[in-house]
Amino acid sequence: MSIEKLPIARAINLGIRDAMRADEKVMLMGEDIARLGGVFRVTQGLLDEFGDLRVVDTPLGEAGIVGSAVGLAYRGYRPICEIQFDGFVFPAYNQITTQLAKTHYRTEGRVRMPVVIRIPYGGGIGAVEHHSESPEALFAHTAGLRILTPSNANDAYWLTRQAIESDDPVIMLEPKRRYWVKGEVDTENRPALKHWEANVVREGADLTLVSWGPTVPVALEAAQAAEDDGLSLEVIDLRSLNPIDFDCLQASVTKTGRLVIVHEAPVFGGLGGEIAARLTERCFYSLEAPVMRVGGYHTPYPPARMEHAYLPDLERVLDAVDRSLEH
Repeated sequence: MSIEKLPIARAINLGIRDAMRADEKVMLMGEDIARLGGVFRVTQGLLDEFGDLRVVDTPLGEAGIVGSAVGLAYRGYRPICEIQFDGFVFPAYNQITTQLAKTHYRTEGRVRMPVVIRIPYGGGIGAVEHHSESPEALFAHTAGLRILTPSNANDAYWLTRQAIESDDPVIMLEPKRRYWVKGEVDTENRPALKHWEANVVREGADLTLVSWGPTVPVALEAAQAAEDDGLSLEVIDLRSLNPIDFDCLQASVTKTGRLVIVHEAPVFGGLGGEIAARLTERCFYSLEAPVMRVGGYHTPYPPARMEHAYLPDLERVLDAVDRSLEH
């Protein structure tokens, strides 16, 4: 039977495992990912099956991890790098943005960079400083990188498989506070959606809610609460942050006439701003209200005892919905 009910973390593990079984050039590297199985135990058991030449515990040096992956990709390997926490990726930012993202273009297509950078991201786990960042806008601004983020277990499995199969470098943003949320995973039937296509997870007529990764359950909760008040909200899981499926978003906003974008990253300079601008251009004559954005504040991520006030929640999303509908 190909359908199992798995937590997101286990679905990612299974996606990596199946990819490594299918292609001996796929290898895994990162801090404490082999014997320990990673901080979140996402890679648990892979060392036992594939050995320490394909599941490699690296030194504590993110620039070295990604730099080594670039060299391995030159030699025909397909490395998967784990960054322990979102805030730890910045020492590797230079390698990712100036080497990994640019090599295909710089070599006029002669050199491919099939490297996956796995990053647990977002807040909601009561962590200390540098453990709850949402850096998607920084990477989306860099041409040459694909960015994927699952919100459910089936997408976690298939987006992992598709990321590893890609000849382009992929940033895989994994919503760490949703790691243990279970869902059905069908490992035999590849989804009809391409990995860069958005998914309409709930249809509606009055307003479009766009979200991704850890905020998709918040958007769905808001849509359910709005239904109790007689409103019909359409919820879209973006899934891919670069490229963005603007055709799907345009079709929805043309239908509903209103748009609210929800993400954990700060609103200022966040990816929601690009989405709002692009859809204002495309849907100007369909919009009945300004595009609203709900996200983090333009401050460093707060201490754990205050993160409930920072993260978008049901109340803040519904407030944006109300403000949109007032127009």
